[in-house]
Amino acid sequence: MSLSEAARAVRENAYAPYSNFKVGAALRAPSGAIYSGCNVENVAYPEGTCAEAGAIAAMIAAGETEITEAYVIAGSPAPVPPCGGCRQKLAEFAKGDVTVTLATTEGIETAMKVSDLLPGAFGRDHMENS
Repeated sequence: MSLSEAARAVRENAYAPYSNFKVGAALRAPSGAIYSGCNVENVAYPEGTCAEAGAIAAMIAAGETEITEAYVIAGSPAPVPPCGGCRQKLAEFAKGDVTVTLATTEGIETAMKVSDLLPGAFGRDHMENS
């Protein structure tokens, strides 16, 4: 299964009764395994979770900690980039040159690098004591 197929399939499982805005995400790890997630809303905003966060949680739960490629799909007129929090989450587990493909259900795709999604990202190097 491709990242696109995995993201499209999991998007259908999104729980979005308030916004009706379903999002699916799929990540590839160095092992080749694909991890997917969908957005899960909650009536007590902002207690829901994003698709990217769900996919990352699935990857971590499986014992992997690195993203080599990501794909995010939403039913929008143009590809939708991850929210700020998910950009930071992607930067935690993916190197700056990792490709993140943003897609619509109509087939429009835009590929970006993690470093383009979050320039000047806060990272573990910032936590080192001098």
